[in-house]
Amino acid sequence: MSETATQTGQNGALTGPAQAGRAARLPRNARRKQLLNAAQDVFAANGYHAAAMDEIAERAGVSKPVLYQHFPGKLELYMALLEMHVDELIERVTHAMDSTTDNKMRVRNAVSAYFEFVDGESQAYRLVFESDLRGEPAVQAAIDRGTDACVRAITATITADAGLDEERASLLAVGLVGISQVAARSWLSNNRSMAKDEAVALISTLAWKGIGGGYPLQNP
Repeated sequence: MSETATQTGQNGALTGPAQAGRAARLPRNARRKQLLNAAQDVFAANGYHAAAMDEIAERAGVSKPVLYQHFPGKLELYMALLEMHVDELIERVTHAMDSTTDNKMRVRNAVSAYFEFVDGESQAYRLVFESDLRGEPAVQAAIDRGTDACVRAITATITADAGLDEERASLLAVGLVGISQVAARSWLSNNRSMAKDEAVALISTLAWKGIGGGYPLQNP
């Protein structure tokens, strides 16, 4: 299914966005991706409250009616982006746990997942970790879903390999998630003052000595 971002006047001439050289047609999925990319730039730069649908439409090269065809309002657009980035973070952390049976490497991979996430060009982490809309229940629920899913992925591994009960394993997982997120954001805010690999190695060593040293979480 395709859509058009142009209008045709009575004389057959194109009016609206296409006059400025904007793309007239895109498949619906491609258009949605285009709108989300434009919205990401605007939300990351301005935050939710200062972002304007006019600016998002302009950046995407479409008319406002086209934007509203896909997203009824600014909150719906923001939520679509937020849920997408939360899913990305969950996938990164889950892959970190599933990609190896080496527990020391699992810890390093988990830390690395957060550093890679905050270092992305899209600045997706701003929506997940620095949203100015946390007072909105749907936004807070999406953010909590991401944290909880990451904690559960790590908890399952610690429970299986350390022989801990779920409560203690979950607390260790919360600690690993917390230190990874805060350290990654601090590294970024300090203008990447050291190489990312070195930063990941420092934090993962700290985490491994704490988790692996305090409990029998040994490599197989």
